[in-house]
Amino acid sequence: MASKPLPATSVSLPEPVRVLVVDDSAVIRGMIARWVGEAGGFEVVCTAANGRMAVDMVERHKPEIVLLDIEMPEIDGLAALPLILKAHPASKVIVISTLTKRNAQISLKCLSLGAVDYLAKPESARSADAAAVFRRELVEKLRALGVTKRRQVRSAPAASSTSTAIRQASPVQRSGGARPQCVLIGSSTGGPRAVERVLQDLKPSLLEVPVLIVQHMPAMFTAVFAEHLQALLAVPCREPVDGEAIRAGTIFIAPGGRHMGVTVTGGKPAIRLSDGPPENFCRPAVDVLFREAASVFGAGAIAVVLTGMGSDGTNGARHLTKAGATVIAQDEASSIVWGMPGSVVKAGLAHDVLPLDAIGRSMKSLIAGNAR
Repeated sequence: MASKPLPATSVSLPEPVRVLVVDDSAVIRGMIARWVGEAGGFEVVCTAANGRMAVDMVERHKPEIVLLDIEMPEIDGLAALPLILKAHPASKVIVISTLTKRNAQISLKCLSLGAVDYLAKPESARSADAAAVFRRELVEKLRALGVTKRRQVRSAPAASSTSTAIRQASPVQRSGGARPQCVLIGSSTGGPRAVERVLQDLKPSLLEVPVLIVQHMPAMFTAVFAEHLQALLAVPCREPVDGEAIRAGTIFIAPGGRHMGVTVTGGKPAIRLSDGPPENFCRPAVDVLFREAASVFGAGAIAVVLTGMGSDGTNGARHLTKAGATVIAQDEASSIVWGMPGSVVKAGLAHDVLPLDAIGRSMKSLIAGNAR
């Protein structure tokens, strides 16, 4: 007897995330487009050789993610960015540039104009190791943004209740009593703008405590980021040197490519820089800073985990909570990527889960001793 045909089923597969690749080099465009296509879950809807073409393609194809080179003829990436976002505000733009100080400055400017992330292009596509690292980082960033996009679509009707539900799920109770001695911040994708907002809201409390920041960035970028924050906040901000004393009123940015931790020298807290192996594929790693700060500052630390992909900071937050420190996580709705803060929340390590515009005020209250 012939077997009966199986009943037809309707399986709804997720739509691939639509990507536009913009680069003036045909070789680079082709290479990136191939990698994006091979990553799975993405569709390269078109490519463009300059900013003018990119704006036209965005208007026509409405890509969800745009990979935007900075150095291009006719209209460069910096000039094209606001036009792209005007044509399709929902596009998430990742700027791509070679690793120079000028390009780092332009990339940070792009972030202030609405780009969500940046990626350092290898100086030579002929280097197999450099190309492999670039490809891995590219795919990681695409996947993080792709997951965020799908999560936003699924949860849009319930967005208003997200923060409350997460807060209730966090069992950590604040120990209280300890005078705040330092602020620790960890961030990645979307971090530069988030860090800016938190620090601006924290003024003038910035003069009362030291601030130690790990932002996942290449070496050239962290130096430029420190210069940018100092100009913005009118507070000393720099990449520290190994053994430098940790003093109130100073912001320390972990140098790209090196871990920044905390030690004690002559009975006083000091910066410890190291070239140890990456943690969570990151160097600098938030976990290193949090873990070592927990042993030095204990309950006197206030730690904040901002937007970023992955789970860096979760293990360090565990050390901090055991030491009695306060841990704050950015909420999902205000995060570009709710990876790092989400991991901390899901592990039950956050005392508070707050939107970005409330974090600085909360920290200011803690420093002033007015926290509940």
